[in-house]
Amino acid sequence: MKEIQLIVEQEDQGKRLDLFLSEKQPEYSRSFFQNLIKEKNVLVDGKSEKANYKVKAGQRIQIFIPPPKQISLEPENIPLDIIYEDQDIIVINKPQGMVVHPAPGNYSGTLVNALLYHCDNLSGINGKIRPGIVHRIDKDTSGLLVVAKNDQAHRRLALQIKEKKAFRVYWALVENNIKEDQGTIDAPIARHPVDRKRMAVVHLPQSRPAVTHFKVLERFGEYTLVEARLETGRTHQIRVHMAYIGHPVVGDPVYGSRKQRFKLDGQALHACKLGLVHPTTNEYMEFEAPIPEYFDRLLKTLRRGKGNSPAWDRQ
Repeated sequence: MKEIQLIVEQEDQGKRLDLFLSEKQPEYSRSFFQNLIKEKNVLVDGKSEKANYKVKAGQRIQIFIPPPKQISLEPENIPLDIIYEDQDIIVINKPQGMVVHPAPGNYSGTLVNALLYHCDNLSGINGKIRPGIVHRIDKDTSGLLVVAKNDQAHRRLALQIKEKKAFRVYWALVENNIKEDQGTIDAPIARHPVDRKRMAVVHLPQSRPAVTHFKVLERFGEYTLVEARLETGRTHQIRVHMAYIGHPVVGDPVYGSRKQRFKLDGQALHACKLGLVHPTTNEYMEFEAPIPEYFDRLLKTLRRGKGNSPAWDRQ
């Protein structure tokens, strides 16, 4: 069992216990700490308290984090849209709705389950839950990602992403008309200070630099099709940044408008291009994946001038 000890500073006086913990340990969610508190795995000066307990300066907080529950991963015969494959890497065009790796609530039907069935070997750097996974895209975002079949390939690909030598380009349909033809959003991202399931542009010590470059591809009056290129790769980066400048991604259930005109199963966001240097041959490689059928139909509908019709339906 992992133990973490914290001392409450004067600036944190009066904060709820669960909020205080999530702010000091941002890698864990607020709900995660609420469960720990319920299970009496958080002690304040040696005593268990409730989640809404107001902490006082000078108090010593002990956090006991139980070891993660073992998850048994099973290979599953799920069809994969393979763009490229060799003995070191495999490039997948992930469909919208597929989770990349198992997590609470999603222990089967993930990309990892499918990869375990398809591949004899995957890198083990990220452990048993995320074998081969070098980078991720959200469940309801479709498109390209590269998977490493061995540790050497994994390390070299991860270094390319860290050093910004690999590039990732997305198409996104966003709300409202973007007047500029192109732009750069340079705004730090961290977990939302109140809603721990969301990310947000915030200037906090734990915020991480985030840069997104965008270019307008087509305008539809109330909507704009943009190409977004990531310079960094933060969680939900494009979705957060576009919402931050007043142009949330269409269909985004978290950062988008409450009232959506189109019946989508998630955000209209697709990873269409991926460029990297092969980890073994050192050859530069570039991959493309066409936008999925629903995205294509949505654009055709807008081009016909029916973007204001609430009757558009995926069915």
